[in-house]
Amino acid sequence: MKTKSVLSDTEVNKILGAAKQCANDNKWAVTIAVCDDGGHLLGLLRLDGAPPISAHIAPAKAHTSALGRRESKSYEDVINNGRTSFLSVPVLQGMLEGGVPIVVDGQIVGAVGVSGVKSNEDVQIANAGIAALGLS
Repeated sequence: MKTKSVLSDTEVNKILGAAKQCANDNKWAVTIAVCDDGGHLLGLLRLDGAPPISAHIAPAKAHTSALGRRESKSYEDVINNGRTSFLSVPVLQGMLEGGVPIVVDGQIVGAVGVSGVKSNEDVQIANAGIAALGLS
C-alpha cells in the first residue's frame, strides 16, 4: 500500500495567503481556490472587487487541474486547436488557463485555481501560492 501526502488546513492557508499577497502586490482583484486531489474545495478567497463569476470559475479551474493531473490550460489548448468536442467531457467545467496542480513527491495532492485577471496572471498568482509550500 502506498502512502501519500495530503493538504492540511495549514498548507491551504499558506497557499491562500501567498496567492493573496501576490494579487494584492499587483492590484489584481481575483478569487483564489484550493482543492484536494479529488477536486473537493478546501479553501476559497474572493478578494475585494473580484467579479462574482470568479467565485465559480476559480474552483472549477482548480477542480479540472486536480482531476486532470495537469494545468487546466492544456484542456483550453486542446479545444482552441479544434477539438471542440472536448467541451462535452463530463465533470470538467474549468477548462481555461488558471488551474495549477500541486505536486508532492511526484503525486498530485491538489490544485489551485485563480480567476479575475488575464489567464497568465491567474497562473502567476496560483504559482505564488504553491511556492509558499517550499516544495521545490
